[in-house]
Amino acid sequence: MSDEKFPGWHGTTILAVRRGGKVVVAGDGQVSVGQTVMKGTARKVRRLKPGGHDVVVGFAGSTADAFTLLERLEKKLESAPGQLARACVDLAKDWRMDKYLRNLEAMLIVTDGRDIFVVTGAGDVLEPEHDVAAIGSGGNYALAAARGLMASDLDAEGVARKAMAIAADICVYTNGNLTVEVLG
Repeated sequence: MSDEKFPGWHGTTILAVRRGGKVVVAGDGQVSVGQTVMKGTARKVRRLKPGGHDVVVGFAGSTADAFTLLERLEKKLESAPGQLARACVDLAKDWRMDKYLRNLEAMLIVTDGRDIFVVTGAGDVLEPEHDVAAIGSGGNYALAAARGLMASDLDAEGVARKAMAIAADICVYTNGNLTVEVLG
């Protein structure tokens, strides 16, 4: 988020891990303003069922902006059921080109249990390498931890939970109150 509009607002670590036929999306619950934790139990991972297909979305950034994007994504998925890549690309196009959407400040991790995408307001729709994606204040810590844990015997949920615990130990804007959704 831009520091001019929301000085000192931090929070959120979202991690997606694909392993053994499952995809896990985990998000912490912390929202901070400066050095103060405003809320420790925010729920930043949501399960959607557009057209009867399960999709899990984790978001970082402004909650209102993220919900606006989730609604748009849901509409895209309803018009193209089961076509997650197409829906994400269409959302990214709208987000980048629409005068109203262009000002939204959020990032999304989206999965249908098969594909994982990071969607940004810059028009990016990125498929992660190494079956791991992360966004948010503690995203780089969670990403590094999860990449290292992929060499272990842990399943997808085990990797996600352990990586998020490591991120929470390192990043002051990440806590251990997790919301975890599993697909596959």
